[in-house]
Amino acid sequence: MGSIGRYIFRTTLGAFLAVLASVTTLLWMTQALRNIDLITNQGQTILVFIGITGLITPLLVLLIAPIALTIAVAYVLHKLGNDSELIVMNAAGMPPRRIFAPFLAVGLVVSLVVGAMAFYVSPKCLRELRRWATEVRTEIVTSNVQPGRFAVVEGKLTIHVHDRRPNGQLVGIMVDDQRDEKNRITILAEHGDILTDERGVYLVLENGTLQQQETGKRDPTIIRFNDYAFDLSRLSPGSPNITYSEQERFPWELWQAGEGAPTEVVGRAWAELHSRITAPLYPLAFLVLTFAYLGGPRSTRHGRTVSLIMAITAVAALRGIGFVGAISGARQPSALLIPYAALLVALALGGFGISRGVLIEPPAFITDFIAAVSESLARRRPATTGRIQ
Repeated sequence: MGSIGRYIFRTTLGAFLAVLASVTTLLWMTQALRNIDLITNQGQTILVFIGITGLITPLLVLLIAPIALTIAVAYVLHKLGNDSELIVMNAAGMPPRRIFAPFLAVGLVVSLVVGAMAFYVSPKCLRELRRWATEVRTEIVTSNVQPGRFAVVEGKLTIHVHDRRPNGQLVGIMVDDQRDEKNRITILAEHGDILTDERGVYLVLENGTLQQQETGKRDPTIIRFNDYAFDLSRLSPGSPNITYSEQERFPWELWQAGEGAPTEVVGRAWAELHSRITAPLYPLAFLVLTFAYLGGPRSTRHGRTVSLIMAITAVAALRGIGFVGAISGARQPSALLIPYAALLVALALGGFGISRGVLIEPPAFITDFIAAVSESLARRRPATTGRIQ
């Protein structure tokens, strides 16, 4: 890679990192606002808030990196075209595949990063995000139950304690559990303790009443008890009952998801697995399509503008086909072949055009139409300026 190649590589990589950082930060802020209750309601520090919400960053990078690469390549090619550098390099006998080499180097770097995110970093961070968020949100149950304060967990479980004795025993306990829409439970007890053992976490209540209000029944059922254990295991840190979603599973777990699982669960797992496999291929496919449309020397600005629109359309269509294939593949396994076929066609046609130096020109009627509109606007601009003066 000569000096021109290094220049293109540095410029493209810098533009990619700038776009990736800005868009990722913007999307992270929108996602972080959804968890602002960690500070306002849960009383956590800003560092805990940033740490928890920051764990979604690898997933955002996985989704944004191919698009950021497309924008970076389009920007650099547009810059080279406006400065007539592409025309000069072509006149000097430099073939398109040689100009494409530094772009390909950046694409390989991005592809490796996306592959690492898809296969390990993103599911690892999402699992840690769930564990940490559960730990923080249930902390109010296991250690931060304050006298005189209503502690709300998951939005549907409310715990109120009148007082706490020096030995840690709770006095005057009210528990309102609305997590089951068909059966609301309200418990009142004189005393209670939070106990933890190998089986889970329990709120052990003494001398109280349990009121059950079933949907469709007018009168509640009231039960008096001397001792009652309210299970908090599902809310406790490190709970063994956590079920990870497809995005939170590693590829080898998705591969083994078919053992005794329902058909639709297996379908979602396989669709997610194939999405992980194809993820590193999208940056390369986007790069090839963008360069195939914009990498050739052009002397008119209208031609570059239309080619840019065509490149964006091709990239959007390719990604849309991938989404459709993944969604349909959850129900129809044969549909999982669609993204592979689309990627193969895009890489083959784009690579052929680049290797042969084919200049993909927009249809003449589109170029003529844009030129006519631009000339009409240019004629009206001086007249409008004159009337204003």
